[in-house]
Amino acid sequence: MISWVRVFQQSKNPKADVLAYAPAATYVAKLAISLILGVVQGISEWLPISSKTQIMIASTYLLKLNFSQAYALGLFLEGGTFLAAVIYFRRELYGAILALFGRGGAQGRMLLKYLFVVTVVTAIIAIPIYKLISTLITGPAIGIPMIVLGAILLADWLLLRFSRGRHALSKTVADLSLADLVLIGIAQGISALPGISRSGTTVSAMLLLKVKPDEAFRLSFFALILASLGATLVTILFSPSEIGSVAGTLPALYIGIAMAVSTIVSLVFMDALIKFAKSSRVTTLIFILGIIAILSGLISLATGIGG
Repeated sequence: MISWVRVFQQSKNPKADVLAYAPAATYVAKLAISLILGVVQGISEWLPISSKTQIMIASTYLLKLNFSQAYALGLFLEGGTFLAAVIYFRRELYGAILALFGRGGAQGRMLLKYLFVVTVVTAIIAIPIYKLISTLITGPAIGIPMIVLGAILLADWLLLRFSRGRHALSKTVADLSLADLVLIGIAQGISALPGISRSGTTVSAMLLLKVKPDEAFRLSFFALILASLGATLVTILFSPSEIGSVAGTLPALYIGIAMAVSTIVSLVFMDALIKFAKSSRVTTLIFILGIIAILSGLISLATGIGG
């Protein structure tokens, strides 16, 4: 093994040699940051903790970004989870696309209706939030919605655990009314706020609507396809300067690596959650997610950092 200290000591110009090796260290550091951001995005997107906020925390500490830059990066990295959702739900998405052109079966038409209504309602709510409100809501107040979300998930757990079938969750996408879809769209739209989990709000809304747990998780993750695509496009359209400044700190190559890592991690984690939701231990999953949401909110209240 080469002793670089000895090499530099024997060098005629050790200072110049150290500077020559500095770029390599910088590349390694940026690669490590990319991997960390990708893993954080790939896991937190599917849990009742805000993936945007986790990316904001990581990028603020690792890249020294300001609030608006970190928030824009958090939305932009949803492109990785978008790709994961497209790959995972490729058959459902293909059926919905066929239905768009008047082809395909009833399931495709129902999924197309679900995507259309939920996405339109989400856009109506989320875009104004992004433009007008998101940069104003910081500090401990971010934690309050997550504590409420956790309490709702725990309430669902109690109902499932002790109601003995009176709160049976049996609905599928075919049973959802237009009002139900609007409610899910509202739940997804308000997740544009920093600190609020998209998957947490949509899953909890569907459980309250008595949708089957595995169907609730699948529909929540399926809705992410257009939601995350929209989040990335909105960031490009409304925050080009923030994205440009982020690119000055973390070049496009490393942002691409972070997105690729988030795609791979998302595929593994999403599949595990959906399979667990199909099992008899789904009540345990809902209980754990509720606790995670509450702890995330409490950390925000204590530290002033979004959960």
